[in-house]
Amino acid sequence: MKSPVVKRSIVIAGHKTSVSLEDAFWEALKEIATSRRLTLSDLVASIDSSRTQGNLSSAIRLFVLDHYRGVAGGAHGHGAADRTGTAPSSVA
Repeated sequence: MKSPVVKRSIVIAGHKTSVSLEDAFWEALKEIATSRRLTLSDLVASIDSSRTQGNLSSAIRLFVLDHYRGVAGGAHGHGAADRTGTAPSSVA
């Protein structure tokens, strides 16, 4: 499966920044934001404020991976802490 890298501008805490992610990650991130009734900017801001190392694109990829691992494991993305250190249920 090949997914092109797409660079998008997003506003985080009032500042515009560019994030490069594969299209599949953008789609997954939008799904997660919608399911939590958050804007994409709010979800990315939460991921950004929780990361302790690495760049934002990597933190987003790890967040998406952990979310869907939780869903696949039956946790439905609630309760278990993700790699950014934020409990998914606390992002609201």
